Amino acid sequence: MILTRAYPSPAESLDLDAPAARDRLLEWYRADAPLVRLNLVTSVSGSAIGPDGTSASLTAGADRRILGVIRQLSDIVLVGAATVRAEGYVLPKRSPLAILTASGDFSGHQLGDDVSRVIVLCAASAIHRVRETLGDARIIELDAPIAMNSLVQALRGAGFESIVCEGGPNLASQLLRSGLVDELCLTTSPVLTEAGLAALGTEPLGARALTLEKLLLDETGSLFARWRVDVAT
Repeated sequence: MILTRAYPSPAESLDLDAPAARDRLLEWYRADAPLVRLNLVTSVSGSAIGPDGTSASLTAGADRRILGVIRQLSDIVLVGAATVRAEGYVLPKRSPLAILTASGDFSGHQLGDDVSRVIVLCAASAIHRVRETLGDARIIELDAPIAMNSLVQALRGAGFESIVCEGGPNLASQLLRSGLVDELCLTTSPVLTEAGLAALGTEPLGARALTLEKLLLDETGSLFARWRVDVAT
């Protein structure tokens, strides 16, 4: 699989099967300071889910390689509980997983029996249900209603400086609206889908200028954009 960096110029091609390919990808995505990143996949028509009702049918080509690199460069992966339930989420290989939940319900999760690398962020009212359905995961209790700045501060206070949020759309849009996102890493899958789950939610996001840092494409036609999110205007 060949991945091409189209921007910035000059263009550069990378054979993802070459021995040093991962090191080069790490260079392309490394940041100079701790970031809050969003890493999302969408169809060309803007849906976060494909024909199978999950994001799995949108991921192809180099997407999983880039996902792994972004996770490696992060101290923790953040995701909403609805995404864990809907996507059959599994633990990342390297990074701990933080999950934001309102209900505390993890019934049917596929995180496995060892949840020592799982951190649950929730209000006091959800703790009992977390224990019932997930077991002995670490819990960080937050005041209700949960504010995004409190969530980020709690994770950084626990030692997780660089955070990558992988959705879902509601959590991603809340972070954007709160002005907490430094970078948006957006994979665009080369498909049109029926109206589905809007990748960035349906609530107004407010005005944000984006600066393109990297644009990559692979042989499947998937596009991988790394955007810097500028201060609200």
